[in-house]
Formats: sequence, structure tokens, C-alpha cells
Amino acid sequence: MSKPLYDIGEQPPLGTVPEKMHAWLVREERFGEPVKAFQKEVVAVPAIADDEVLVYVMAAGINYNNVWAGLGIPVNVIKARNKQGEPEDFHIGGSDASGIVYKVGKDVTDWKIGDEVVVHCGMWDRNCPETAAGQDPMYSPSFRIWGYESNYGSFAQFTRVKRTQCVRRPQHLSWEESAAYMLVGATAYRMLTGWGEHAIKKDDVALIWGGAGGLGSMAIQIAKAKGAIPVAVVSSDDKIDYCKQLGAIGAINRNNFNHWGMLPHWKDNTGYNEWAKGARSFGKAIWDVLGEKRSPRIVFEHPGETTIPSSIFVCETGGMVVICAGTTGYNATVDLRYLWMRQKRLQGSHFANDAQAQGLNEMVCSGDVNPCMSKAVGYDELPQVHQLMHENKHPHGNMSVLIGAPGFGLGIKRPELHKDAAAIPARGSGDWDGVRGIPDVLVDAGETMVSAVPASVGVAEVMHTGVIGCLASTPMSEVTQSMIDHHIDALVVLDNDGQAVGVISQTDIVMASQSRSRTDLLKASAKDLMTQGCITCETGASLADAIALMTRHRIHRIVVTEQQGTINKAVGLIAMSDILGKYVAGN
Repeated sequence: MSKPLYDIGEQPPLGTVPEKMHAWLVREERFGEPVKAFQKEVVAVPAIADDEVLVYVMAAGINYNNVWAGLGIPVNVIKARNKQGEPEDFHIGGSDASGIVYKVGKDVTDWKIGDEVVVHCGMWDRNCPETAAGQDPMYSPSFRIWGYESNYGSFAQFTRVKRTQCVRRPQHLSWEESAAYMLVGATAYRMLTGWGEHAIKKDDVALIWGGAGGLGSMAIQIAKAKGAIPVAVVSSDDKIDYCKQLGAIGAINRNNFNHWGMLPHWKDNTGYNEWAKGARSFGKAIWDVLGEKRSPRIVFEHPGETTIPSSIFVCETGGMVVICAGTTGYNATVDLRYLWMRQKRLQGSHFANDAQAQGLNEMVCSGDVNPCMSKAVGYDELPQVHQLMHENKHPHGNMSVLIGAPGFGLGIKRPELHKDAAAIPARGSGDWDGVRGIPDVLVDAGETMVSAVPASVGVAEVMHTGVIGCLASTPMSEVTQSMIDHHIDALVVLDNDGQAVGVISQTDIVMASQSRSRTDLLKASAKDLMTQGCITCETGASLADAIALMTRHRIHRIVVTEQQGTINKAVGLIAMSDILGKYVAGN
């Protein structure tokens, strides 16, 4: 029998739509930093129109647009919608989602209940005359970004979307990975492929600003897959290897230069010459990475104010600077001589149309583009990951949050393809929480070990018996002391029956400390901060299978369980480092 409200992680029967749903809401009276702005509430499940789909959200992606929504700047999204006649006095954000179709409007024929989908954030009125006449829907006056300019985004158990926003979910990805890539990926896809003669092609040099970020990580992979030569720009040397692993030929640390900012006036000879010296030095750095004097045919821009002058300067004659944002400011300046004399193009770009979102999704489905999910968290940590993004303390790549999915790593239906999809390590912050933290050298080692380990060797022969853990109710003071006493960076969280229900790591504690006082942090329990779920194998499993599991999920160790009655009790651990020397180095 249907219930009026289901708990988070408790999936209603397929096609059953309850009256109410859990959601994270923003309201005007609490506009501010994310940890203040986002609050959990229960609201009515929205009704859908004839051309709409109701999706049960399994996981949602984290994007900066809902940091803005929570701040109430540069736009008060609630007031803007109220002016358009929408009555809700709240905002449910979220512009990326993976989930399951639970209800369709009467005009929807391409989706049915039970279909697994990824949702893109571009929405427009199907009755728009310009779109009906063949104009790109991105230019429609009715175009809006779902989950930012529209309500009922993915930070709720159910979301209301246009049927055209749905694409098939890649079956080799988990729910959280499926939710991480679409907004930034489709934006990058349009920027690189959507502008006629300047669409990226084989052997083009592409300069990618912010190569280690969500947009940049997508752009590098798309450019590489198209046969182009990506050169990344990053803010620190520790991001260079990451960009190379994504496919960049090399990367430039922008902090090695100091000429950034708006152009000096052209009558200021001294100031302009100093800027030009810096811009030429930056251009030479690109040549040094390439090993030849070639300039980028495409410059992938989003910082804006501080970088546009240099981007225009270094762009190849007849090339294009394409920009989708202004993260350093909007008042960019341009030396027009380089635009008209060298016939360069400065092109604005905004998200993507249906065909472009589908094009990006096909690249993900084929394995050419990895979601680069660097961090996935449970439902309760949604404000904290937005806070990290607000403070620019978030990890490389993309982040997501579980909504309806009851645990991490679920939804993978083509596991034989998952290794390829996970082959690019998004630099994260732990071994346990869905982060792809294991480096490529260990992935390669894992593959070597799988073939080297005799089939007769079982997990029980090499595992560490016993686990260092805590109960979900254990206070943080005891959790942290246990980590210190045992010189470890994570504890397995157990229920009263000894079954592993999650992991709490030093990273989980550090993330929580960004938004809580020390007093409040110590009042918390392991359940409040832990990452729910953990990867396990049974004591009877073969060692080769355990290694393959670690490799596929890009983790360093897994919990070993044993069936005791109806409980899979945690009885030990098996770590990649314990078997690396024996089966790879031969020690």
C-alpha cells in the first residue's frame, strides 16, 4: 500500500507517486552561505504537464549555480519566478540528475515508467514560435536552466522535467557518477563543437582554462577524443598530472605570470608594454608545452575579466575564443586590433541544446568521456559540499550527492565496462567514499595482480582479521581519538549487529569542520558525518575477485564480511598495499 511520504533511500514501488517528498529548500529569509541557505523540508510532489516527466532522483550533481541561488545573488531566483506568476516561496535547486521515470505526461511517447535517465538542464516551451520555426532552442526567449531558473530541481526525491531533457543513463556508471557530468559536459561540448567552421577538429591546439575543474576536465577529454591537442591552464602544479591523465599534452600554471587583469589603456605605453610582455611570455609557455611554435585555434574560456585579453592575444589568426562564464568578473577588455586584423572570433556560449546534450552523452556511454566524479556524499551533506564550492575548497572534477540511491556504487549494470570509465582518477579525498582515489599505477598493478594470483588463493588467506571500527552512535571525540591511537585515516562504521553500514574518514571530518564549530563537531556522532555504504567481499571470495573489485571501484581496500545468520558481519580487511609487493614486485 502506498504511503504519503517515503524516507530518504526508501524507494517507492515503481510508478507509485506519494503526496509528499523530502527536499533541500532555499528560502529568501535565509539567503546566505550554503550551510545556512539549504534546509531540509517536506513539500508536495509537483504535478506534471502533458509534455513533462516525473523522475525519481537517485543522485544529483553539484554545480556553482545553486551556490548563487542560496546566496540570492546575482539573481533572487525566487522573486524572479514570483514575478513570472509562479507562486512558490521556495527554491529546490539541482541542475544535474540521474534517476528513474515514475510518471509521464499524456503527450510523452519516448519515455516510459521504469526508464533510467540522466537529466540535462536545458528547458524551453515547446510552443515557442522561434523554436518551432527551426531556431536553436538555446536562443528561445523561453529558455531556462532547470533547477536554477526553474523550481523543483534534483535536490529532492522527485523532480519535474521536460521530456526533451532526458537521455539514457550510461549503464556502466553508478548512480552518483551518472549525475556528475551533464551540465559541465554538455556546456563544454557546445563550446567546442557548436560553432560551425570553428568546431574542434583533428590536430587543433585547444587551450583549456581551468583544466582540473568540472568544465575543464570535460573539455580536455572532448578535445582529445576529437583528435585535438589540449593544453591546460591550472592554478597550481599539483593539478598538472591530473590534466595529463585526462588527455592534455601538458599544463601551464597561471600563477607563474602576473600580467592578468583588464588591459591598461592603449595610451599608457608603459603599462601596455608591460602587459604585452607578460602576454607574450604566456604565449611562449604554450609553445614550450607543444614543443613547437603553434598557437591555439580554440581557446576555451570561462574566467573572463582577468584572462580574456591574453586569450585573444594568444589565439591563432582566424581562431576562436569561446566563453561561457566570467568567474573572475564580467568587465573584460579586448584589444580590438587583434580581432579585426587577425580575424579572430570572440564567441559567447551557454549550456547546450538537445542534440548537443545527446552528443555528449554518447561520448560518455562509449567511454570517451569520464564523469570525473571526485567526491560523492550522502543526502545530509548537501550543504557542506556547496560550502566547499563556495569557498573554492572543493576537489578537482565534479561532485554529486545521493538522493534516492540507498548507497554508493549502485546502478552499475555493465561492470565489464566500468574499469574503462573509471580509468581517469578524479583526485578525491579518501579510500572509502566513492572517490576514485587510487592512482593509475595501482590500477595497472591491480590488472597485473588479477592475472598473477593463482585461482586457488582466497581472500581468507591474506586478509587482516578484525576491523577497527565504531558504532554509528559513537561520538566524534572517540572517533578521532581512535584514529590517532591506531594511526589510521578511516574507521568502518558498524551497526549493533556488526554489519558495516559506512565509513568515516579524516576527510569527512575535515569537510564537516568547514561549516561547524569545534564544539558542534564534537557533539556530532559517527552517523552524522560518515559516508554511507562501503565496498565489501565475502571471506569465501577469491583473491583475484577482490583485487578486481578494488580496481574497478578505484579504492585501496575493502571490508571482508562473513554470513552469520541473516547478517553479513564485518570480520576483516584486505588492502591493495598488502598484496602489491607479493604479486607485482615479487617480494
